[in-house]
Amino acid sequence: MIEIQGTAIVLGLAVGLPMAVLFFWGLNWGMRLALASSQPGGILMLSFFVRLVILLGVGLALTRLTDTLWALAGYMLAFLAVRVIAVVRARIKPTAATVQQENL
Repeated sequence: MIEIQGTAIVLGLAVGLPMAVLFFWGLNWGMRLALASSQPGGILMLSFFVRLVILLGVGLALTRLTDTLWALAGYMLAFLAVRVIAVVRARIKPTAATVQQENL
C-alpha cells in the first residue's frame, strides 16, 4: 500500500505557493519589459530561463531535502492553483473605468 506523507505535501504547498507567485510576478515583469523594448525576444528568453532555473532548482532542493516525491506533488499542486487563479484573473471582463479609459 502506498504511504502518503502529509507533512511532505504540506511542506511542498508551503514552499510552492510563494514560488509560484514569484514565477508569475516575474512573467508579468518580463512581459512588461519586453513590450516596452525594441528587442523583446532576448528579454523574454532571459526572463523564461531565470524563472525556469529558480523554479526547478527550488523543486529539486525540496525533493532532496525531504527524500520523497510527495513534497514535489505538493509543490506542483501549489503552482497549478496559482496558475488557475492567474488565468481566471486575467480573463475577468474589464470594468467600466477600464472600458471608458480604453474606449472599448
